Formats: sequence, structure tokens, C-alpha cells
Amino acid sequence: MSGESWLNETLYPQWGQRFLVGRELARATSAFQEIVIFDSASHGRVMVLDGAIQITERDEFVYQEMIAHVPLFAHGSCANVLIIGAGDGGVLRRVLQHPTVQRAVMVEIDGEVVRLAREFLPEIGGRSWDDARATVLIGDGIEYVRRAETGAFDAIIVDSTDPVGVGECLFSDAFYAEAARVLSVAGLIVNQCGVPFMQADELRETSLRRARSFAHVGAFVAAVPTYVGGFMTLGFAAKRPGMDSVSVPELRARAAVAGILGTTDYWTPEVHAASFALPPYIARQLPR
Repeated sequence: MSGESWLNETLYPQWGQRFLVGRELARATSAFQEIVIFDSASHGRVMVLDGAIQITERDEFVYQEMIAHVPLFAHGSCANVLIIGAGDGGVLRRVLQHPTVQRAVMVEIDGEVVRLAREFLPEIGGRSWDDARATVLIGDGIEYVRRAETGAFDAIIVDSTDPVGVGECLFSDAFYAEAARVLSVAGLIVNQCGVPFMQADELRETSLRRARSFAHVGAFVAAVPTYVGGFMTLGFAAKRPGMDSVSVPELRARAAVAGILGTTDYWTPEVHAASFALPPYIARQLPR
């Protein structure tokens, strides 16, 4: 229709998607990337980094709940959590829903992402920005991990872009080795590993790298409508085996104690357990 404005996202060389733009709310060029936030006709407000959709108000709950609740309930008693990236605040908000968490450190490299998210996407981070347990740092997550004390964290959640540009070093052998060092004896790390239907090499290569530093390496899946191409995979690596196979009754008990049971829109104990049951085309990308 004449006069309509569309944002076209080229996800892969021969495939993409587009959003009908209602109104552009913000556009900024930081030291790292171009940031755009707009109102969409279908997904509420949307944040775009260098032309790639990062988050939408309508379906952010899927990704955010799974990348935060799965590792924390798999562990069961996380007191110290490190979040790398996640500048919109949604992961921080979910992490702070866990009463076992005494300290949540979020390190985001691009301060403009945090500033614009707080201004134009306030519901995603909610009141987490002002929680006394939260420390929000603008800086390099890799450098923060390199300087962190051994055993300082129980869980590390890496919510980054794909392994190109700003996010590339977060998928390296050196980073995973340092991450293992700063995790406690039962620590674990989770990070996004792309859509394996189109990005199988991302899951395969990063899983091999994690396996050099962690006793157990696996993955779980989440169906995020905005991340087209099928299941999104989240890499899961733990210093102790078995943390990916907590029973549904135990997960339900942990969620009830945390006060989270029945409050989520995607995560449930049953979905948590089932998310580790991978279709063969995904499971084949993991180390045997």
C-alpha cells in the first residue's frame, strides 16, 4: 500500500523477513553499531542492531525466560550470576526473580543500548535496573571475565549477537576457558547458538569449544517467532554432568519455592525438561 514503511531484515543471503513500521522512535549510531527502535504493527516496539532484529515487545518473553530460568533452575541455588550483553534488561529482570540470587552483574559493551532500552522499552527491564542486588556495568564482558576472581559466579548467561563483529570473541576457546575458571564448582554457562536449521555450524563449532573447558556440553531449544528458521538453540555447558536432566517434580518444587511457578508465559517445568530433548538434526551438531 502506498505510504507504508517496511523494515526488511536480511537474515541469510537468500532469506529474510519484514516488519510494517508504525513509527520510528529512536535512531543512534554508537561506537559499536547502529541502533533503531520502532513501533511495529505486529510485534509492539522492536529494537534493531545493525539491521538485525534483536528483541520485540510481543515475544521477548520466550527467549528471556528460557535463557534465564533454565540455567538458574537447573543449578537450583545460584547466588551470584554474571550476565554478558542483554542490554535491554529482560534477562536481568528474570534473573532477579530468583530469591537465591544475591548478586547479578550485567556487563553490556554498548551503553547506548542500555540508555535507549530504558527510555523506549521500559517494560522489558522493569524495575530490575534499580534492584539493590544488580550491578550494571558498561564495558567489555570478555575483559570483565578475564579479571574476575576464580569461582566468583554460579552461572554465566551470555546474551550476545551472533559470532561476528562485537559478539565474535564471546564464542572463542579463550573466553570459555576463562568462563570455566570464574565459575564455582557446580557452575554453568548458557549462550545463544543461533537457529540450527540455517546456522548449524554455529552450534557445532561453539559446542566443540565449550567441550574443551566443561565436563558436560549440550543445548536446549526455544521457539521464538521473531527468530525465524525453526528452533533457536541455547548452548548449555556445566562443570558437573546431570544438570540438564533435573526432573519435572524437582523443577516444579524449585519454581514454587522461588514464587515463579504459574507466573511465566513460556517457561514451565515441563517445557524446561522437554527443551533438552533435541530433534536429531540439532542433536547431530553436538559433540558425541
